[in-house]
Amino acid sequence: MRLKPWGGRAVRALRGAVARLRPRLPRTRRGRRLTVQGVMVACVLALAPATWLHTVADARVRTAADVPEQQVAVVFGAGLWHGRPSPYLANRLRTAAGLYRDGKVKVVLVTGDNSRAEYDEPDAMRTFLVAHGVPDRRIVSDFAGFDTWDSCVRARKIFGVERAVLVSQGFHIRRAIALCRAAGIDAYGVGVDAVHDVTWYYGGTREVFAAGKAALDALFEPDPHFLGPKEAGVESALAAAGR
Repeated sequence: MRLKPWGGRAVRALRGAVARLRPRLPRTRRGRRLTVQGVMVACVLALAPATWLHTVADARVRTAADVPEQQVAVVFGAGLWHGRPSPYLANRLRTAAGLYRDGKVKVVLVTGDNSRAEYDEPDAMRTFLVAHGVPDRRIVSDFAGFDTWDSCVRARKIFGVERAVLVSQGFHIRRAIALCRAAGIDAYGVGVDAVHDVTWYYGGTREVFAAGKAALDALFEPDPHFLGPKEAGVESALAAAGR
């Protein structure tokens, strides 16, 4: 059976459908001016959270060598590969272990996801730190650090952390600093170097959008997904370390 070619009516219908999908620009000069102004306002609003992060955190991003001494280092989870820290998380943990060996911190608080039995970031992080010279009694685990805001709020309200060195990759550290400061922690951050691979570019792109949520978290201060009772792990570890 031979199919008949489209007639003029079908072609006109297709063109009409395509034309309806095109954005229609205002025809008047005033309309075009208002459209441009609207686009500019939208761009400013979209970039405002990222600008806020840099304003709040830039002066508090340090290297491992020049970060001020604090009693506690907070290491944020960054995923597991077959039950072990991902390369990005491993770099964070190596930096934290170095801070401990250099006397920059006395206790390491590892905060991550343990929402299901087969996925336990804090225990994997603890195992890695012990293998790199941090005594087990100097490590405290937060098993409900489901995102950066949760980790910061729980560090302050549950574990009583008032001052800390935060450890994360450079693309994330400003958001961590801003949120922990909003949660009441006098925080400095060490941005860990990372290979500029696909994960790094993804992380940097993600931060543009995550900045908006961070601004809302800092503004409205929601409770974390799980708060729970206060824990004395950090206080006990510091007491054992002689503060």
